[in-house]
Amino acid sequence: MHRRPRRVHSGSDLTNNGRSPCVRVGTDEETTTRMAHESNAAIYTAAGANLAIAAAKFFGAIFTGSSAMLAEGVHSLVDTANQILLLVGLKRAKRRADARHPYGYGREIYFYAFIVALFIFLGGGAFAIYEGIHKIHYPEAPADAVIGGRTVPGIWVNLAILGFALAAESYSCLVAMRAFWAEKGGRSPITAIRRSKDPALFTVLVEDVAALLGLIVAFAGVVLAHVLDAPALDGWASIGIGLILVGMAAFLMIETHGLLVGEAADPELVSDIHAAMHAEPGVCAVNAVLTQHLGPADILVNVSLDMDDSLRADEIEAMVSRLETGLKQRHPTVTRIFIEVQSRQQALAMPA
Repeated sequence: MHRRPRRVHSGSDLTNNGRSPCVRVGTDEETTTRMAHESNAAIYTAAGANLAIAAAKFFGAIFTGSSAMLAEGVHSLVDTANQILLLVGLKRAKRRADARHPYGYGREIYFYAFIVALFIFLGGGAFAIYEGIHKIHYPEAPADAVIGGRTVPGIWVNLAILGFALAAESYSCLVAMRAFWAEKGGRSPITAIRRSKDPALFTVLVEDVAALLGLIVAFAGVVLAHVLDAPALDGWASIGIGLILVGMAAFLMIETHGLLVGEAADPELVSDIHAAMHAEPGVCAVNAVLTQHLGPADILVNVSLDMDDSLRADEIEAMVSRLETGLKQRHPTVTRIFIEVQSRQQALAMPA
């Protein structure tokens, strides 16, 4: 028997004669709030640490003339601005859906995370490489600093500031690592970052790791330039810092670009949706399950089902309500479900 495709919309977005066919569970908001809290805590910690570190590094760069220290100061200042941008993105992503944006503003955080990656590339990496090249061509030994009427060798000023920065960055990285570890579950760190849908959290973590690597390079450059009496090594350290930042920025741009364009939900969630649909009496075949993240904790699900021809309209509505309620109870981040009823033959005949 030939059947017209019927699209059954489920979710709080649509009603039927004033009645909503869906049953929403309260854990959606709880999950979103928990993830936002973890991201905010990591961002605020990183912003405070980077602002203090930037001030200390600029102080050292002004008094000693260290190119690596100046590059690190700019890096920390860019990181502080980036954390502010992430906070703006998180705030704007919370705006309610409206007629112009019916699916909400969850992707705002993806846009701001991409801008952050660009800032790191241009404001941090490119500047550090330029400053390093300049220092190699015009090497100068670190100048001594006069503090409180006393002359302090520039090497000790730089090392003291780098030590302070290393301690502050380590604490910031620890906070970000704890939040990230709570989210990643049993996955490896790289896999968790590649599959994470919360760019605010993994951006802060990657920034902190890059900052620690940059500090190690800066420390090595300052020490070797002093011990070997080769000021040009300070410039090479600045270039090394720049390359670290450029590599990190490229990695973040690739990850956030995928989220901005639209990524599917985790394969485990998609497989569970398939299983739930197959297990429902009256479903002859699952033609397709399409998912997309509209935000870190906001997943859109579109399903095409081949249902038993003998089912009445009210039975189909009851089935859709059961499927949606069950999926949202198991996966609170699934916020919208749209189910289309069409025969298997029609689904296979449609262009991909």
